[in-house]
Amino acid sequence: MAKFKLSRKGVGQLLKSAEIRADMVRRAEAIKAAAETTSPVGGPGDPHPGQYRASWRVTSTGRGGRRRDRAVATVANTSPHARFVEYGTERVAARHVLLRAAETAGGD
Repeated sequence: MAKFKLSRKGVGQLLKSAEIRADMVRRAEAIKAAAETTSPVGGPGDPHPGQYRASWRVTSTGRGGRRRDRAVATVANTSPHARFVEYGTERVAARHVLLRAAETAGGD
């Protein structure tokens, strides 16, 4: 029977490795693609049609997490009205574009 001894230092190195970071970016890009596909573009009266759809970004770092000791990738929308599209307002229903994109494309 084989024995296994966990190395906390080794796990820490793995969590901030280039391979894990690359996989986080790959997953984030899939979420971004799904979000772009389902993003509203706006109608003829919209002063900035397509701005929301064009504003999706993926960033990554090797200093993420609570302790800043692991690789992470983040999907965000930099449009000034992104939170209103995602969460809605008194007059506009929430679209939950990022939430739905993460649910569909986030897990392999």
